[in-house]
Amino acid sequence: MKLTTLPVTDLLVAFRSSDPTPGGGSASALAGAVGASLLAMVAGLPKPGASGEDDLNRLADAGGRCTALAVQLEALIDDDSAAYELVVSAFRMSKGTDEEKAARRAGIQRAMTAATEAPLQVMRLCAEALEAAPLVKTLGNPNASSDAAVAEGLLGAALHGAHQNVEINLGSLEDAGYVARVREEASRLLAH
Repeated sequence: MKLTTLPVTDLLVAFRSSDPTPGGGSASALAGAVGASLLAMVAGLPKPGASGEDDLNRLADAGGRCTALAVQLEALIDDDSAAYELVVSAFRMSKGTDEEKAARRAGIQRAMTAATEAPLQVMRLCAEALEAAPLVKTLGNPNASSDAAVAEGLLGAALHGAHQNVEINLGSLEDAGYVARVREEASRLLAH
């Protein structure tokens, strides 16, 4: 099931279900996509607070970038669920023989890495959108300042939610170098 093609009501039903997907990672991607979309909307409204060609161009660039980020975050709604489904499938692999146990262990590690990369990418994209927020708030239509504030709140929640998913997945990974690199990057992204 492709989550992003569902009507909102059905998407919310999917989040409420007892199925493990969609879960927090997909919810974080969704919140980030809505936040970036709101910033794009504010940047594109008529009667901006921007004065002068340079400011208008900067605002338009920020709006275009937020639109691109929203589209990428939208794709991650499904990508995160698909990555978790890989984890579930890997844990279901046969473990009767030593070869099967080794294949299962390797499959779990690959799947957990994919399940870490999806929310890490959500963190990256949300941090990038948050970088655009002050400019959009300053130069966008002042009557939409509450929309920009909501966007920041959603992006912050998405960033922190995705971080929770990254952290829980790192606990299952055996590659200490990868874990250290991801933790360092996640800490840097949270500092935004």
